[in-house]
Amino acid sequence: MLLLRFISQAALMAACFVFAGCSTTPGSSPTVANQGIPEPTTFAKLRPGDSLVIALQGVPDPSNNTVQVDDRGFVTLPFIGAVEAGGQSVAELTERVRRTYLERRIYLSVDVSVTATERFVFVGGEVNKPGRILWTPDLTVTKAIQAAGGFTIYANEDRVSVIRDQMAYPFSVALAQSKPDQDARLAPGDGIQVSKSAF
Repeated sequence: MLLLRFISQAALMAACFVFAGCSTTPGSSPTVANQGIPEPTTFAKLRPGDSLVIALQGVPDPSNNTVQVDDRGFVTLPFIGAVEAGGQSVAELTERVRRTYLERRIYLSVDVSVTATERFVFVGGEVNKPGRILWTPDLTVTKAIQAAGGFTIYANEDRVSVIRDQMAYPFSVALAQSKPDQDARLAPGDGIQVSKSAF
């Protein structure tokens, strides 16, 4: 009987030790860090809605073409028509456009440069102005939510999802506000979904 009591007390102490680091007190910030969201890279893929300037130089009729990636992921250029841009990096699209002009014998040589002028992230759920937010290199999750008008009164600030490349990552805005180093930078095309509070 004494042995059984000792084992029970030991098990209880072990459980308290394991879970002590996971406990929170009412009103405190969650202890789980906003980790796991990969760092954005300069090679983020182009997506529908991105605005580009595609310059053709070193040809008899040089031009700067302001285009937008359409819903199918294409841009339209002089003499060659639709070129697939969605899912390509800026460097990959540059090479694809150059190669297309040469393979179709439109030009014997051509210099192509592609510049992304307007790219977006998307904020939905419990924010006051859901929709597209213009992406800038310093845009973070909390800045994007502020640009979308902030949370509604029904929002759960600790249940935000950051969607990147078809993967969803949990995010706590309350934690990011108290610890700015936990505020993840966004990449063009990212999505943010704010959940509704249960109360």
